[in-house]
Amino acid sequence: MEEKPFVPVSFAVLTVSDTRKLAEDKSGALLAERIEAAGHKLAARAIVKDDVRAIRAKVRNWIKDKKIDAVITTGGTGFTGRDVTPEAVEPLFEKRMDGFSIVFHRVSYEKIKSSTIQSRATAGVANATYIFCVPGSPGACRDAWDEILVHQFDLRHKPCNFVEIMPRLDEHLKRTKIKKKPK
Repeated sequence: MEEKPFVPVSFAVLTVSDTRKLAEDKSGALLAERIEAAGHKLAARAIVKDDVRAIRAKVRNWIKDKKIDAVITTGGTGFTGRDVTPEAVEPLFEKRMDGFSIVFHRVSYEKIKSSTIQSRATAGVANATYIFCVPGSPGACRDAWDEILVHQFDLRHKPCNFVEIMPRLDEHLKRTKIKKKPK
């Protein structure tokens, strides 16, 4: 059987924080470094405040950008009043990816035990773009990338992976296009 080639994917990383600036953003930096070390492209990186409109606007702009294949947000997935990332991003999902949260919590449980229940990690697909919302700690970002995402964003990963289905994520959009009849 022929080995599949590695296919680089273009990522955007969004840190959600009221207190961090780019220079001290350890979680965003960790994700950016790991994305590039894996051979992928970091297409964009930003920080926004814990504000539903700001988060949603940034993610919405990125999913409209055809040069971005996946978005990872870090931060704002807890239970405090300022933690609003799921509320901001989930309404954008065309399809939820419940399995991501389940696997993330399984991986997290091995490291932090029952404290993993304090995270509302979530994921989905919108406008043919993968979106992942992970907690703001470097450990959680490391777990999400090293244990899940690095594998799913490698075309060589078996039995299946996100890269091989990327060309088909917008099939529903193609089927609904109406062709105009010639006059």
